[in-house]
Amino acid sequence: MYDAGHYDVIVVGAGHAGVEAAHAAVKRGAKTLMLSLNLDMVAFMPCNPSIGGPAKGVVVREIDALGGLMGKVIDKTYIQMRMLNTGKGPAVRALRAQADKPLYIQEMKYQLEQLDNLTLRQAMVEELLVEDGVIKGVVTETKAAFYAKSVIITTGTFMRGRVIIGDVSYESGPNNQRASIKLAENLESLGFEIVRFKTGTPPRVNSRSIDYSKTEIQPGDENPRHFSYETTEEISDQIPCWLTYTTEETHEIINDNLGLSAMYSGMIKGTGPRYCPSIEDKVVRFHDKPRHQIFLEPEGRETEEVYVQGFSTSLPEFVQHKMLRSIPGLEEAEIMRSGYAIEYDAVVPTQLWPTLEVKNISGLYTAGQINGTSGYEEAAGQGLMAGINAAAHALDLDTLILDRSQGYIGVLIDDLVTKGTNEPYRLLTSRAEYRLLLRHDNADLRLTKIGYDLGLISEERYQAFEAKVVAIEAEKKRLSKIVVKPSEKLNQILADIGETDLREPLKALELMRRPKVTYDVIERVLEEESPLDFEVKEQVEIQVKYEGYITKSRQQVDRMKKMENKVIPEDIDYKAISSLATEARQKLEKVRPLSMGQASRISGVNPADISILLVYIEQGQIKRLSDEDR
Repeated sequence: MYDAGHYDVIVVGAGHAGVEAAHAAVKRGAKTLMLSLNLDMVAFMPCNPSIGGPAKGVVVREIDALGGLMGKVIDKTYIQMRMLNTGKGPAVRALRAQADKPLYIQEMKYQLEQLDNLTLRQAMVEELLVEDGVIKGVVTETKAAFYAKSVIITTGTFMRGRVIIGDVSYESGPNNQRASIKLAENLESLGFEIVRFKTGTPPRVNSRSIDYSKTEIQPGDENPRHFSYETTEEISDQIPCWLTYTTEETHEIINDNLGLSAMYSGMIKGTGPRYCPSIEDKVVRFHDKPRHQIFLEPEGRETEEVYVQGFSTSLPEFVQHKMLRSIPGLEEAEIMRSGYAIEYDAVVPTQLWPTLEVKNISGLYTAGQINGTSGYEEAAGQGLMAGINAAAHALDLDTLILDRSQGYIGVLIDDLVTKGTNEPYRLLTSRAEYRLLLRHDNADLRLTKIGYDLGLISEERYQAFEAKVVAIEAEKKRLSKIVVKPSEKLNQILADIGETDLREPLKALELMRRPKVTYDVIERVLEEESPLDFEVKEQVEIQVKYEGYITKSRQQVDRMKKMENKVIPEDIDYKAISSLATEARQKLEKVRPLSMGQASRISGVNPADISILLVYIEQGQIKRLSDEDR
């Protein structure tokens, strides 16, 4: 073993969590090293070639609002952009982009290479250097020892990865990359609680072998929106996706070959994602459904590979051929890459503090799928937070914990470290109790000031943000002073959009509260075209129209904040609180919540236990853990 260098922060892995972690650490001033198995695979998309979607798209906006990379890079490299759920309220609208996968990798690597304080190295990490419960560095397979005050592990699905296709299996990470075996064994030897999870991916087919005339075109938006608040240019030449469906023949083939599926034969031991089932699982679980949607998604402008979304499978290759050719448009489809399942190790995330630091090893952080999540966006959000906090640990700066009312990232991390997960965790809008406050449109209003204070947002960008805030308030004030009077022309405008006549004079701001009266309608009524940009107009309309609901949500947050502000001593001895239920005592000892709010969200801790704990803490006669118990 030789001394290969000293850093403030070391990031192990260069997937979506790793790149955000490294970028955030550097932006906070940390001398950072990023170690990757393959530098040609930086921010690689082993599954679907897309970014965003319900809840996930909001996470990307939050990453950008805090100064991260994902939004900027996808805005430069998308081939299609769509806003989902436009017919519904703002709380569930979400942006989704089809990525040019090779270009996304190239652009992300380029962005990292421009960071002066970041070193990129291709290496396999096999061991963590830990002394007396403190991280000291890492050792690679070539016996290079890199030293740092903070280390972030972002190994994705590579930890003891095993690819399975039918009855064939072999050690591998995604896309036939090397699996990380010795590091997984090292984590186990350090006392980590490990679980085995499973995910999967569908076949990729040659675009030239698809008969698109039998499918339905899915174009991008005519006027595409963007993830990053800094993006000013749109990509006009978008590429469509295509929709087709499974058939009765597809389902017959699957049912006839279920015994050959690794999932049903018993070869797969890991737990798979409930919200992203394989095609065989969908056919079995939803046997009354005559067909399932299949989206054909191009993987880039300069490749013929097409991702068969909704067709994830671990069936043998010859069955995959039969299945595909039973689908309209894919009768002559040529497989370029077979679908497969992959099993991998993940750490039980209740072993982490809300900063994503490992509880029993100071300075060690984990982020991404190693923490039991699924999805690029969830990984990137964790990576950003781990990078911020690992740099804080190394440089003695302020740490950052987002609460559940501040962002989906806060919901994600709180769910992981408080409740854990028994399957690959996926963010859903239903997981956020304050989702009306956590919208796509207001991520900057929620988080840009935080990113600026941390040094991740530039002065120029922050000045533009402050100007936007001023413009929103000024426009609301202006509209609150303009009186709109009833007239034949006005009532015709209202009738055209399905609204009732105006009978009494009304302020323009109040008129906008009507469900179908948009900002555009107000412009028609006032016979003016506002010089304000789209995002300011959108924000004015949403804030005015949903003011009552937003106020109620904020009142709910304020009530919950009282619980969040009741701090629990880190070294409290729960075994000494005999009146707690046994299950509650065990769960509290495992999670070691930092606040009463976090304690109240632990599964198995009921309101009676919270009341007992509150009384115990308020009495002040707290028994604490001894050094031996910690």
